[in-house]
Amino acid sequence: MPMGAIIARYLKVFKSADPAWFYLHVLCQFSAYVVGVAGWGTGLKLGSESVGIQFDAHRTIGIILFCLGTLQVFALLVRPKPEHKYRLYWNIYHHLVGYTVIILSVVNIFKGFDILEPEKKWKHAYIGVIVALASTAVLLEAYTWFVAIRRKRSESEGKLPYGGVNGGEGNGVYGHGVRTQQA
Repeated sequence: MPMGAIIARYLKVFKSADPAWFYLHVLCQFSAYVVGVAGWGTGLKLGSESVGIQFDAHRTIGIILFCLGTLQVFALLVRPKPEHKYRLYWNIYHHLVGYTVIILSVVNIFKGFDILEPEKKWKHAYIGVIVALASTAVLLEAYTWFVAIRRKRSESEGKLPYGGVNGGEGNGVYGHGVRTQQA
């Protein structure tokens, strides 16, 4: 699931990655959803067979994850077009629910480790994967800002005095919105 978020956050910046980033994002998130539903089903089965043994926090987080994940899948059916006036609100919802699901998933996996008490190497391996994904996200975030700032500079440097790009009417002197009188 974090890979799908990383793909959506950082690949869509590159015009050449459109629409591939979207399909990769959907593939990762749908795969995570299927694995999550399988885990939820396994939890229901084990819970029904383990009378008197309850892991309330793990179960509650699992139910919340199932509900939020299912809500995300169905939200795709009502996703507005990019130019629609409600798309901003849909994006806010999608990001908030998506990042909440990722955080709750990480927490619940640690709760599962505490329940199962596997060898420490499994928990350490999981921590390694989370650290690697977080480090990748931080590096890509820095690179994305670098690319965005460089694009903004190159766009503003391409503007000529007297309000235009290549002599046409434009956004003012050097793109700052200050209008000058042309000679």
